[in-house]
Amino acid sequence: MRSVLEMMRACRTTLLVLALCAGQASALAQPAPTPSREEVQSARDQVQKDPNLGGTRQAQTLRFKDLADWKPTPSKSEPPPMWLVGMARWIADAGRLVIWALGALAVALFLVGLRHWIRVRADVASAKTLQLPSHVRELDIRPESLPDHIGAAARGWWLRGEQHAALSLLYRGALSKLVHDHAVPIRAASTEGECVQLAARLLTQDRSDFFARLVSAWQLSVYGARMPESASVLALCTDFDTHLGSNPPISEAAR
Repeated sequence: MRSVLEMMRACRTTLLVLALCAGQASALAQPAPTPSREEVQSARDQVQKDPNLGGTRQAQTLRFKDLADWKPTPSKSEPPPMWLVGMARWIADAGRLVIWALGALAVALFLVGLRHWIRVRADVASAKTLQLPSHVRELDIRPESLPDHIGAAARGWWLRGEQHAALSLLYRGALSKLVHDHAVPIRAASTEGECVQLAARLLTQDRSDFFARLVSAWQLSVYGARMPESASVLALCTDFDTHLGSNPPISEAAR
């Protein structure tokens, strides 16, 4: 009897378990209800309110722009007025004329300078190539015919009373120095005035002035029939080697 009761209890328990499993299976088999639009909107609003999930953020990044996509921005400015365009053209034409004028002036100055340089070089070359004279109007100007220290020798002759010989030596010595040492183009037939002009063209101012004073003293004794002052002649003797001589002047003790 007891065993029968236990078997009945076991069958009842089994039936209860089967009923529960069948209820759960039927519940799972039924589809879930679809949420409404209001429920979806409410859920989205709650998500956006969350500081960790909701909200939008803007971020800037740098990137190279593709040249193929670049297009020039169309200009919306109005064209310049005609008077402004005309003024710009006039300024351009005037500037072109000024440049041409400056170029022509530079060329002209260059040609003038080149002509002067060629003439000076030709004069110097002709003076070197032409045969140097040995006499100027019967005056011997050969260096071997003159003493080494012309100024000192002329001073000695003047102090001994040989005034004409002293002045002749000074003039001959000056002509010889100009022809052989300073390349002055003096010729055999050159006059005193021509010699002074030629010397002024090639010598420095102090040397040219000295030679002019010496020629004046020589002309006074030859054409004026009188001798210049002794002080002026002695000064010419003292300054001769300084201005025209190639040798240094000797001291007063050596004289």
